[in-house]
Amino acid sequence: EEAAYEERRYPAGKWACVTKGEPLYEQSISMSFMKLMRYICKENSVGCYLGMTVPVLNEIHLTKEGTRLEREVVTAYYLPGEFQQNPPVPTDPEIHITERAPLRVITRVFYGITTEETILREISLLWELLGSTDTVLRETYIVAVYENPSIPQRRNEIWFICRG
Repeated sequence: EEAAYEERRYPAGKWACVTKGEPLYEQSISMSFMKLMRYICKENSVGCYLGMTVPVLNEIHLTKEGTRLEREVVTAYYLPGEFQQNPPVPTDPEIHITERAPLRVITRVFYGITTEETILREISLLWELLGSTDTVLRETYIVAVYENPSIPQRRNEIWFICRG
């Protein structure tokens, strides 16, 4: 029987990130991912294909009321191991290389497309499973995407970020 959720740890590492604040969540992640794909494929200081890593992360924030997503979404691509020490410089000025601290998350898998509606539902479901706790952040969440957006039943996860 599959667990309802699990706790995981991720090491520190370098990520290529794009921040977008389009009217719809789907527009922000689509535009950001296209920029990242161009960086991954050739538009970088080494002029070569860097290699795809998964998951691609979309960091989201809830509004004060907790009923909607803030417009601004950070989409992040983990740089492959051989580029961690010396990341290729993006030609696109909207792409920033960021060093992320180690991360501990509570995560739950879900399948299908990711929209504001499905993400809010998944956040709500995981809160129901966890119950009342102050060990995770309440305003920042991560949607981890493991497969191409064109796959109808693609695998995703909602990540709750553990404090300290």
